[in-house]
Amino acid sequence: MTTVTDHPAAPLALVTGASSGIGRSLVQQFVEHGYDVIAAAEDPGIAELVTEDGRIRPIQVDLATAEGVTELHRVAQAEGRPLDAAALNAGVGVGGRFDQTDLDADLNLVDLNVRSTVHLAKLVSRDMVAAGRGRILFTASIAATAPGPYHATYAASKAFVHSFAEGLRVELEPEGISVTSLMPGPTDTEFFERADMQDTAIGAGEKDDPDAVARDGFEALMAGKPHVVAGSFSNKIQATTATHLPDQVTSKKQAKMTKPGSGR
Repeated sequence: MTTVTDHPAAPLALVTGASSGIGRSLVQQFVEHGYDVIAAAEDPGIAELVTEDGRIRPIQVDLATAEGVTELHRVAQAEGRPLDAAALNAGVGVGGRFDQTDLDADLNLVDLNVRSTVHLAKLVSRDMVAAGRGRILFTASIAATAPGPYHATYAASKAFVHSFAEGLRVELEPEGISVTSLMPGPTDTEFFERADMQDTAIGAGEKDDPDAVARDGFEALMAGKPHVVAGSFSNKIQATTATHLPDQVTSKKQAKMTKPGSGR
């Protein structure tokens, strides 16, 4: 099995959802800061994520399945050195009115955004506790701060991820493990196209640069921060406002941005 052990003294990171968007930018952040990286994604495009010096090991794996999670963990363990950092970034969205969206698409979202995150975090955190060190970055979203009409399963999944990260932080801190929740706003990735939300106001609106979001997330992770609202200042305002207003207010405001056709 090919590994990234040409640099045995280098720290090792794992990044999921790494073929594009924030995940790909996170891989670049780790490489630029001297890490070797195991970069995972479900689509074949992950194979393109290589460097001449062998700092990146791409692996195509479907993390929406338990088999995919265990396979990725096996690959990480085969490196023969502890993971110093893990960025659990893989996720998808489903746009539209809930009774009209495809059931399998919603359940796949839950499997990837929630179930696989718990599964991989369980395996990675146990390894890090055994090693006595490590950092875990969870990609949540500012959508975690309020209900999300017309992408209800996605917003709920990110609320879970953010709460999960904040809880694990307290549990694992005494073991030498830091946990950070990355909370981006709308970002210029393939997310809105894949979620069928291109005709929404949020899908058609301004978006942040994934490189800038990844940089914010990486710096927060290295600083040991509990969470970071990444990207534009408006994201920080939205996140702060949403936590202080009643859900019935924020959900109706959000609906104006996420309702199909609102971007026309």
